Amino acid sequence: MDERFYFTYIIASRSRTLYVGVTGDLRRRVFQHKHKTHPGFTARYNCNRLVWFESFSEVSAAIQREKEIKGWTRARKIALIELANPTWEDLSEPWFPYLAVQRVC
Repeated sequence: MDERFYFTYIIASRSRTLYVGVTGDLRRRVFQHKHKTHPGFTARYNCNRLVWFESFSEVSAAIQREKEIKGWTRARKIALIELANPTWEDLSEPWFPYLAVQRVC
């Protein structure tokens, strides 16, 4: 049987506006954020840089973690990001190399 994973993640804009979400397909969801396929907060504030994520084998655990982080202060969310990703690098950049090329040109 295939093991399934679920993800709690934080997407940020260049100006560091934060969005916390949960998904069963992180790569697809980040692609949607980058291409603004759904109108809403992340499209409006240009949140398209994956700066933190955590994986879970149970969807309920991922949802619980999302709710927990959403309840945190902004400072605590930033501390979580900077613990794992101090430079706020876009962790999804290797998944979409054509986007990196477009930014250079």
